[in-house]
This record gives sequence, structure tokens and C-alpha cells, in this order.
Amino acid sequence: MATYAFTVLEPSGQRRSGFVEANTREAAVMQLTSSGSFLLDLNEQAARAGFGGGEEKKTRGKPSRADLAMFSRRMADLADAGLPLDRVLQVVAEQSENQYLTEVAEAALEDVRGGASVSAALSKYPKIFPDVFTSTLQAGEASGQFAEVAARLSEFQEKEVARRSTIASAMVYPSILAGTAVMVVIFILTFVIPKLSDTFAAQGDKLPTPTKLLMASGAFLSTNWLLIVGGIVGTVVLYRIWVATDAGAEIRDRVMLKIPLIGKIVQKATVSRFARVLGTLVFGGVQILDALELAGIAAGNRVFRRSAVDVRDSVREGRPIAEAMRDTGAFPAVLTHMVAVGEETGDLPKMLTRVSDALDFEVDNGLRRATSMVEPMIVLFMGVFVGFVVLAILVPILNSATLVK
Repeated sequence: MATYAFTVLEPSGQRRSGFVEANTREAAVMQLTSSGSFLLDLNEQAARAGFGGGEEKKTRGKPSRADLAMFSRRMADLADAGLPLDRVLQVVAEQSENQYLTEVAEAALEDVRGGASVSAALSKYPKIFPDVFTSTLQAGEASGQFAEVAARLSEFQEKEVARRSTIASAMVYPSILAGTAVMVVIFILTFVIPKLSDTFAAQGDKLPTPTKLLMASGAFLSTNWLLIVGGIVGTVVLYRIWVATDAGAEIRDRVMLKIPLIGKIVQKATVSRFARVLGTLVFGGVQILDALELAGIAAGNRVFRRSAVDVRDSVREGRPIAEAMRDTGAFPAVLTHMVAVGEETGDLPKMLTRVSDALDFEVDNGLRRATSMVEPMIVLFMGVFVGFVVLAILVPILNSATLVK
């Protein structure tokens, strides 16, 4: 049997995409249109996704977040198309553009054919599939909602990929400006100023303070650049060792939340991730106590991880989730209010998703505002520094001309 990727227009007017297995193309068309759907696109996967032919070269190394998002999306589409889970893993392994992910999926396939569940098979690779991922799949398998849960997981991963791409794109221009500014400063201090030192030496103590400061800075950089580079590298290494500890990571996360302009963005992004993961876990059928703990870990901030544990302990004692969140003081009012509504209506995953979407919108706007403020600040710094250099160079030259007269 061949696997076909399809896009159909359902009688309700919605577009639906996925995969279907059939002996022939005609059989696939009949299968898709028998319920009244209108076929928009149909492609055999063997001809376009590297099935068996090996025409498409796969990348090696650890799978990226985009690879994992695509893995989850394909798994959801295939399961939704009605394929058995072992066949789902087989097709996903063949379709993956990452060789390592293909090998992991093939190994998991052997476990599944040996009687293991998909979640148990994937949980053997925690560096690729974290507890949030496998626990959600496990709950989806137990509740019979594997396709729906996998789709929610893929949506969450796709949001994360889009967020990181937005941040990277927003930082490109400021990074170029900042790099250029640093290079200009180093060039002036290490090459331009030393060549003018002999010219200014004749004036001795009569040199103005800006000129003395500039010459001292240039001399220090020229003679101690190895020490400076070593100090920077050592600082980075020590910092990475420090944040690898629990105490260091928590202090870093607390500081990140208090940085002017950036702290609010970090907080909203963290709460958005927490809400989306919690909603995905609850939708998948994970017990609320486990869901709170896993969502706290996935949030990526130790402050919120501790707060999530406090909420879990309070909920275990019988308190409402919204009330427990409010008492920690870490979660914004918009989240606690929507959680309260979700608890009252019995639709907590939907409310959490709405909060996450709203916070994502605010984070995107905040990033744009922050970027628009950083760029003029870098330009202003460059202007001030260049003006300082010009002043430090011109003043002694003018003084020399005055002495000559």
C-alpha cells in the first residue's frame, strides 16, 4: 500500500489535510470523496518525501525544535487519518528529514511492535522527548484521543518555533549595530589612537583629560588584549557553570524578571508557555497535579517552577486552582481569572489556550517595542563615542597650533 498526502474541502466548508493509505491513487480518491468531501490535492509520499528512494539527504545531529514540531504534526495527521500507531511511527520515521530522529523512531517502532505503547517507546529518549511530551501522549493513548493530543502537542511546538524565530529575526539588526559599534571602538582604541600618541607626547601634562583617557584606554587594550579575551572567556565559562546549579539558575531567573523593559516580556512569555503546556496536558487527560508540576518545569523559569509546585500542593489539599495561583503572587491576574472561569465552566484547556494566545500577542508587541528602542540607543552611543574621540583628538591639535603661533 502507498501513503498519500491529501487536502480536502469538507461539506462543512473547512479544509482538512492529512495522510491516507490505499493500493492505488484511484482507491485513495474514492476513500476521500466517499463522505462528500471535495478533493483539492493528493500526492503520493514515495515520490516526494524520500520514501525508499533516498533521494532527499537527511541532516544529522540532534533534532531541532522544528524537526520535533514536524514529527508531532505528521504523527497527529497520520493517526487522524486512521493509520494504526505502529504504521504511524513507520511513516514518520521515513518522512523525517533528520537522520537521528529517523533512527529513534525506527527503534521506537520495534518497541511498539513488541507490545509497548508509543509514549513508553519514546520515553526512552528523554533528551529528545521530554516528560511533558511523553506524559501527554500516554494520557492521549489511555483516553483514546491520541490524534487530538498529538495535534495539540504539535501546535504548542510550532508556537515555540515561531516565537524563537521572531526573537531571532528581531535581534538581527540590533546585533549587527552592536557588533559594528564594538568593532569601531576597538579599531579606534587599538590602531588610531596609538599612531597619534607620539604626536601628542610633546604636550606632556598639558594634554586635556579626554585625550589622556583615550590614550590610556588605547594603550591598555593594545598591551593587555590577551588578558581581556581570556577574562571574557573565563567569565562566560564560570557563568555557565554557575547557572547549571539550582541556586544559580534561580537567581538568574529572578534577575531576568526584574530587568527593565525585558522583565515584563520574559514574564509574559513564561506564563504563556506555562498556560499552553498546562492546557495541553489537561486536554490530553493528564491528572491535574501531575500537569501542574510538568507545566512548571516546561515554563523554563525556576521562579514559576517553584510557584507551580506550591499550587500543586495547595490543590492537593482541596483548594481551587485559581485561588492557589493567586496566593503565590507569581501568576498575573489575567491567568487566574481565566482559570477560575475554566474551573466553573469545566473547560479549563480552552481558557488556558486563550490566555496563552493573548499573552503571545503581547509578547510580540513588546519585542517590537524593545527592538525599536534598542536601535536608537546603539546609534546614540556610537554618536557620543565618536564625538568624544573627535573632541579628544582636535583639542590637543588646536592647542599645538596655538603654541606655534
